[in-house]
Amino acid sequence: MPKVFTSDRQKIGKLGEEIAKRFLMKHGYLILEENYTKKYGEMDLIAKKDNVIHFVEVKSVSRGTYDPLQNVHPSKLKRISRVIQVYLLNIKVPRETSFNEIKWQFDVITVKINEKDRIGTVKHIKDIII
Repeated sequence: MPKVFTSDRQKIGKLGEEIAKRFLMKHGYLILEENYTKKYGEMDLIAKKDNVIHFVEVKSVSRGTYDPLQNVHPSKLKRISRVIQVYLLNIKVPRETSFNEIKWQFDVITVKINEKDRIGTVKHIKDIII
């Protein structure tokens, strides 16, 4: 059964994730996971391009000059780091590949949404250190 989003904030967040997903696919990324959830937290998108796994946090706003990147704060980064660790420990890799050889990075995509037209302005910030 599909998830029902009732608040405006949830609707904006879901729309932002859809826009971000289409943006990544348009730029050659393969989407591996959406809303990957563990007890520590959630990763909005996990994608792969050029043999690199991208863990993507999507932040969306619909109005004002507020920068959605401001919501990626230290406690959020700590939860994200745990989710990334769990994912990397559980993926299937060739036996001869060591954990340290897996190429990955953390990205943030911000989406400023025009609700009326259901379009967004996307900014992809790549390889953030966590």
